[in-house]
Amino acid sequence: MPEKINLRKNKKGAGSGKLFLFAVIFVFLIFMTACSHEQKNEKASNIENLGKNPRVIATSMSIVEIMEKMDVKLVGVPESKLSKMPKKYKNVTVIGMPMHPDLEIIKSLKPDLILSPASLIADLAPKYENQNLEYGFLNMNSIDGMYKSIDDLGRILHKEKEAKKLRDEYEAFLKDYKKKSEGRGHPKVLMLMGFPGSYVVATDKSYMGSLAKMAGAENVYTSETKQFMNVSVEDMLKKDPDIILRGSHAIPDEVKEMFVNEFKTNDTWKNFKAVQENRVYDLDYKLFGMSAKFNYPEALAELEEILYAKDTEKKQDE
Repeated sequence: MPEKINLRKNKKGAGSGKLFLFAVIFVFLIFMTACSHEQKNEKASNIENLGKNPRVIATSMSIVEIMEKMDVKLVGVPESKLSKMPKKYKNVTVIGMPMHPDLEIIKSLKPDLILSPASLIADLAPKYENQNLEYGFLNMNSIDGMYKSIDDLGRILHKEKEAKKLRDEYEAFLKDYKKKSEGRGHPKVLMLMGFPGSYVVATDKSYMGSLAKMAGAENVYTSETKQFMNVSVEDMLKKDPDIILRGSHAIPDEVKEMFVNEFKTNDTWKNFKAVQENRVYDLDYKLFGMSAKFNYPEALAELEEILYAKDTEKKQDE
């Protein structure tokens, strides 16, 4: 769960006596979506909704996609070299990279609300606070978290109809998917997230991990709070995964080459059953990133082929 942000006065509304800025709405949103709808902030009833035409900035492409689906006008979007910017926002001001947005550009746009992924709260919240900017962080670490955030955004941004349509589509997909996946096995998977020159283990709390869980896999590394962990290869070997899945955070071609070299030069990998049985897979960057996206049905379909390839082969041989 993200660390709670201290409440502060909204200077714009100081004269009205309102003690809560819109960031508090999303502090409430994070706690509600990341933990439980039962854990409600008792002060939430004091929070005002935004007006009908708020000036909104999205600092990540995953949030840009949500805004497009909900038909929300944006005044600022992130720089993106790997994802295509929707035509709707083609001429919108670029505010920098998701992890390092340009605060001077952001301030010049006079936003009513800045939206960022909750995974960056520790890095970005202090910066927004120092600049007296109104902001919110959305839980994009799982599909369920993304849709709970959409529900709340619908109310806050006066886009209830658009949010309900997205929720209904998700519920229909989920019902069909659960029915289709009944009776499957639960292969053990080791999930690695690669960066140029290094990698970490992705737990069940990461987006990759949430997809694997949804597809029926058992992640050999779980955590109450951490999305990623630094773990020795020797410890990974003890977990004896059936399958190893490798993702990339950025520069996928470079990361893939890094993984190839790592598995060749580190002899410990040769002792993994998954390596010996050739069950090591590089995941598509566009489907398995750091944040939830609407292409999750494609991601799940790819996972199914990987996770249950042996079951399919067995049925064909019978």
